[in-house]
Amino acid sequence: MSTARPSYRDALLDAAAEQFVERGYRGVRMQDVAAAVGVSRQTVYNEFGDKWGLAQAVVLRDNERYLDGIDRILTEHADLYSAVEAAVRFTLEMSADDPIKKMVLTGAGGGELLPLLTTRAEPVLFTASARLVEHALEQWPEMERAALTEVADAAVRLTMSHLVLPAEPPGRVAGFIARMVTRYLGTVTGTPSHDTHDSQAGATA
Repeated sequence: MSTARPSYRDALLDAAAEQFVERGYRGVRMQDVAAAVGVSRQTVYNEFGDKWGLAQAVVLRDNERYLDGIDRILTEHADLYSAVEAAVRFTLEMSADDPIKKMVLTGAGGGELLPLLTTRAEPVLFTASARLVEHALEQWPEMERAALTEVADAAVRLTMSHLVLPAEPPGRVAGFIARMVTRYLGTVTGTPSHDTHDSQAGATA
């Protein structure tokens, strides 16, 4: 078990996030993170294992904050198409100004952290998919969990891919992913797939 008191965890993550943004991954030392909070270096190792574990915890917490925002957005929309479109657009637009995401995606101070959003992104992807599934089922209980889980995973991965390598404006990507989700669920469950809404969205994206 960790020897660091729980109250220290957020303070350590705050200090680490600030230092990762300022210095890049290579420039951050565990002892500097510890000193910023007033704990021993061993406390940081006990809490996060190593510097990679610390970096992963920073990215995961940043992701959780995005998901909190997405939860709020989903509750503001009565239909699934609009909810997915707004959530994807929010993610892509907000990430462009997020210092943690910028640091990871631009490779500032070294490209060591990019795998946290690509080849070693499973913790982030799993957390995002699970949160979205549970929220969607609470809001639209008539959906089938298995189908929703499949398409949520695909939607999250597509959104992440456009985060890493943007190819289209956020609005166009958001519309495409919303069409994919609603059409897939409509095919699987026999519910409407919002084709009329899709056509209008595609014309205005």
